[in-house]
Amino acid sequence: MSPEAVHSILCQHVPQESLSYCFDLWKESPFLLKITKTRQSKVGDFVSRRGDPLQQITLNHDLNPYLFLLTYIHEVAHLRVYLRKGNGVEPHGEEWKNEFKQLMHPILQKTVFPDEILHVLLKHMSNPKASSFADAELTRSLRLFDKNVSQFASLSDLPEGSVFQFQNRYFKKGKLKRTRILCREVNTKRNYLIPAEVLVSNVQLSLL
Repeated sequence: MSPEAVHSILCQHVPQESLSYCFDLWKESPFLLKITKTRQSKVGDFVSRRGDPLQQITLNHDLNPYLFLLTYIHEVAHLRVYLRKGNGVEPHGEEWKNEFKQLMHPILQKTVFPDEILHVLLKHMSNPKASSFADAELTRSLRLFDKNVSQFASLSDLPEGSVFQFQNRYFKKGKLKRTRILCREVNTKRNYLIPAEVLVSNVQLSLL
């Protein structure tokens, strides 16, 4: 993958103030950077395939610049740990947490993140979670900058008993179980644990 192609992708997706830093991270440890269609189950991932000369990082095309930047650094941290340790460590263990914090440190500034995100992100980075969506406060602050946020609702904000669409299926909201909510799929009557802070659509609010 050419430097020009990577720079072009980053230029379109990350805050301008972080562009050179993100590009430098790629130059230090090159990888395949791919932009994908919307994936409701994840916003990015790191993949290492045996025999491939380069590892791969993918990110969803519709992330706002601040979530894209956070996800990009999250996945680069996975890459760095993999290059040092291989697959012999926990995916989001201490090695990854330390690497993620180290890579985020130079950009935890007001010139990169708006105040609405920065003060929450600083707290999050004291002990980063495997997914930013596991931090409800951070998720809400990041969503303030989503372009299409009015078309969706956060599952956590819906009354119990509401029906909603998620991943092209309809569910009925049930009880909160820590960071996930027990929901019943309308058609199959099967129960699923869905992250409380996911965005859902076509909501039919319960009147109970």
